[in-house]
Amino acid sequence: MPKISRKAQTGRQKRLPPGVSNPVDVHVGQRLRLRRTLLGMSQEKLGDAVGLTFQQIQKYERGANRIGASRLYMFSRILDVPVSYFFEELPSQIRTHEGQLEIGLSDRSQDILERDPMARRETLELVRAYYAVGDPKVRRRIVDLVHSLGPDKR
Repeated sequence: MPKISRKAQTGRQKRLPPGVSNPVDVHVGQRLRLRRTLLGMSQEKLGDAVGLTFQQIQKYERGANRIGASRLYMFSRILDVPVSYFFEELPSQIRTHEGQLEIGLSDRSQDILERDPMARRETLELVRAYYAVGDPKVRRRIVDLVHSLGPDKR
């Protein structure tokens, strides 16, 4: 007789333990932080726009709290991005329930966040400063300068 999986026996999937953030929520929070920071908006200002405290925005950005559909829609309107923006670049390993469990129960997700150059404050400040330069020709020269300073990867 074939062995029946626990899921098939109970009809329920395993869940992450209490206090462990779902990696999808962490990713959505990172995208929220990225867009907010690129716009130069503070957590307090974003919170005011949706009727929340900056502490609640911090929890969303860390993935500690899940963002509901209506609030995600509000964020997309305020930050001028489509809702799909928050799910772009979703790592393939967290697109399945099993992958979410594996990553959620490991310590790797925080390490990945810390190594991601797009999650670093200096990257976001550089991008903001770059777009503050009004002249496209000057921006092009800035890009050329940065390329000349780093290893040739073109």
